[in-house]
Amino acid sequence: MFAPDDPLLARLRGIAFALPGAREKLSHGHPAFHTVKVFAYFGGSQRIGGEWVRHERAVLFLPEPGLGPALRADPRTWVPAYLGPAGWLGQDLGGHTDWEEVAEFVEGSYRQTAPRRLVADLDVRGT
Repeated sequence: MFAPDDPLLARLRGIAFALPGAREKLSHGHPAFHTVKVFAYFGGSQRIGGEWVRHERAVLFLPEPGLGPALRADPRTWVPAYLGPAGWLGQDLGGHTDWEEVAEFVEGSYRQTAPRRLVADLDVRGT
């Protein structure tokens, strides 16, 4: 489902591993970045008209409260299968990617899922 040496995955790893306590594991065949809970995935899928559409080079994240509606209106953003009902969103990665924006999404997701002490560590770092 993914190439371990994919340069987009490497870039996402760099963003995720810059966060305190971040680790990587495989979850349902996709790299998942987590502390106690998962805060980002590389790759996913969505259901459109009863058909599964794969997004193998994408980031899945939990948007910060209040950002979901605006992000859903963005044509780059889609609602992933399974995680969508819990508020998660996805964006495809590629040549058009705004990596600063991806870093903001990943950090926002991290802040909602990581233990308070790790979020406090992040705040001390000034990130």
